[in-house]
Amino acid sequence: MNGDADLTGGLVHPTATVHPDARLDPSVSVGPATVIGPRVEIAAGVRIGAHVLIDRDTRIGEGCRVFNGASVGTDPQDLKYAGEPTRLEIGERTTIREFCTVSRGTAATGVTRIGSDSLLMAYTHVGHDCVIGDRVVLANLAQLGGHVEIGDFVIFGAIVGVHQFTRIGAHAFVGGMSRVTQDVPPYLLLVGNPCRARGINVVGLQRRGFEKSSIDALRAAFRDLFRTRTLNLGQALDELESRSDLEPEVLSLIEFIRASKRGILT
Repeated sequence: MNGDADLTGGLVHPTATVHPDARLDPSVSVGPATVIGPRVEIAAGVRIGAHVLIDRDTRIGEGCRVFNGASVGTDPQDLKYAGEPTRLEIGERTTIREFCTVSRGTAATGVTRIGSDSLLMAYTHVGHDCVIGDRVVLANLAQLGGHVEIGDFVIFGAIVGVHQFTRIGAHAFVGGMSRVTQDVPPYLLLVGNPCRARGINVVGLQRRGFEKSSIDALRAAFRDLFRTRTLNLGQALDELESRSDLEPEVLSLIEFIRASKRGILT
């Protein structure tokens, strides 16, 4: 059979190797020299480029694209990993660009998860046991250590490094070349090395239809929590939480900070 890596319609290039235990929807396209391993499940409309490795125990949802040279579902880069069965799960319509690497989970959680409608740009690495939400954008060379959690609608600039076990709250924006070593609260804009909060991610929130009242409330909460010098963070949280009629987004911000185990970037 002749084939083209970018065509739809269930075209598997003759030089591709598909394990007999893999399950591909008839509409899946597979490019030249790609290898698909055992217990891989690929849903309808997925397009896979040339020289891709989808190692094993991976599920890819409908409408995803995996570009040339990506390495997906490989063993975790963890010295404690002893070959136990673990998985990688990718949602629908997510795009994985050239030379990305995505590891399966370890025994700690059993799975690495990437949500739907997300974009992993070239050379991104997603470590073992990571959980990435929906509509996340990780720009080129973003590097995630193991057990990183990223909420919905998060955007990273290029060359961002994230320490293991770090959480990134929903709707946050992390600027390029930042080093993230502690939790990033939701709705914030951060940049730098060391990484520091610069304010609320106003443009991102406006683009997603947040009300002006919610954005103004987050701005006020940011000032009270991170820019007031007369109170420490714990005191500022207590004072803010004591107010009535807080916006839901402010309550989410407070809850995230209180749940942090690594401390937060401010």
